[in-house]
Amino acid sequence: MAVPGMSAAQRLRQLLTEPGKAIACPGVYDGLTARLALNEGFDCLYMTGAGTAASRLGMPDVGLATMDDMVANAGMIQSLDRTTPLIADADTGYGGPLAVARTVRRYMAAGVAGLHLEDQVVTKRCGHLANKELVDEEVFLSRIRAAHMAREELKVQSNGWADIVIIARTDCLQSLGYEAAISRLRKATLAGADVAFLEGMTTMEQCARVCQDLAPTPVLLNMVAGGITPDISLDEAARLGYKIVIFPATSLGPVFEHVARAMRDLKELRATNIGEARQLGSVKDHFNILGLEECIRFDAAAGGTAFVKGA
Repeated sequence: MAVPGMSAAQRLRQLLTEPGKAIACPGVYDGLTARLALNEGFDCLYMTGAGTAASRLGMPDVGLATMDDMVANAGMIQSLDRTTPLIADADTGYGGPLAVARTVRRYMAAGVAGLHLEDQVVTKRCGHLANKELVDEEVFLSRIRAAHMAREELKVQSNGWADIVIIARTDCLQSLGYEAAISRLRKATLAGADVAFLEGMTTMEQCARVCQDLAPTPVLLNMVAGGITPDISLDEAARLGYKIVIFPATSLGPVFEHVARAMRDLKELRATNIGEARQLGSVKDHFNILGLEECIRFDAAAGGTAFVKGA
């Protein structure tokens, strides 16, 4: 249970200590998807880099989103609920050790609970695409060290309140093999990572081994719909020892399908399907999902008069 005054990062660390539990983190990428997830009561959210690139840039996840894009999006999402942890994609850290440290400081200033850093080159691509290009192991470890150093510096300054969870992600499985990937993650843990993330597993054998091979370090599992990793339920993931399971496509996948269908229907029918839209709720119903009632209460408590006649 969250303790009053606990930061989102502290809450995430608390969740990681709960025995036998895998934290389910639905993928969100904007205010609406974050609100929908929060309204369902999830313990933790995940800001997907692919979703951020798609929603902010209208582009694929191929290293085009900048640190500013990612930090701004993560900060907005975390601001909707300061107590529910948000784990955010931080790609490669956007440069050398100094850039990585700056990235971590900015995520921490935004209140983000956790972030993951990977070992691809700066012009990276989605982890479930082929032919990823990696940096040398020492470059990867320097990223993790820089993140740890920046975190510890701000942790001291904040008397422990700012304690972002650092997640080390390796994409080297495809090119270097399983043992090399495990070795990288072990070294990343020694360099300061709190959680390990082996991206792009393709067999159940790999999925079943990784938690044992990296124990006692907590391990994150990435469940991408349509990706290359075998489907594993949340209960099965917990049984295998995973502590975090992210579902990056939870929001993005349905949007691709349903919005495209709505656009086709509108184009073909030359109508707005008002009757069907009404079945999905009124405008006020939609705004209530986004916090309209909370806004009305706040305005009234502050002495405002904007909603005295209702909304």
